Amino acid sequence: MTNPFRITNSLEVYRGRVMRIREDHVVLPKGSPAIFNVAEIRPGSTVLALDERQHVHLVREYKWAVGRESVEAISGGLEEGEAPIDCARRELLEEGGLEAGDWTDMGKVDPFTSHVLSPNYMFLARNLSTVPQALEEGEVIHPFHTPLENALEMVMRGEITHAASVVLILKTARLAGLR
Repeated sequence: MTNPFRITNSLEVYRGRVMRIREDHVVLPKGSPAIFNVAEIRPGSTVLALDERQHVHLVREYKWAVGRESVEAISGGLEEGEAPIDCARRELLEEGGLEAGDWTDMGKVDPFTSHVLSPNYMFLARNLSTVPQALEEGEVIHPFHTPLENALEMVMRGEITHAASVVLILKTARLAGLR
């Protein structure tokens, strides 16, 4: 499908370290003017580490935007020029204290397609080995592991709400034959 809107003007109304907000002035398909607000957030990668016992490695971390602790797969933002898989490897090491011998590309998600441009690339990591955790300053992350089946139940009970983590756990459970 081609874009049915015509942009007449686009203004940057905010630029921060990881986010840019723009205001797009458009003409709708029937000729009326409208304004679309778009938040562009640095793309990220999310990795679900699955060990030989079918346990997944997750983290608990206080998240400022939602004002509470969040249970998530390991995630982080891409650095300038960094490939999504390299970001996933870096974050797995930094946050999880893990390296993986096998990687599966699990696709990407767009978290909120109406107003947010922030693709999140998802990976499944297997054949794990432990390395020292290397947290960035300001990160207070509590890694833990749980059976994949329990993580799936946490998703179904609404205990895991981070979009990429939910999708990644559901896809991994499907691959593992869980229902």
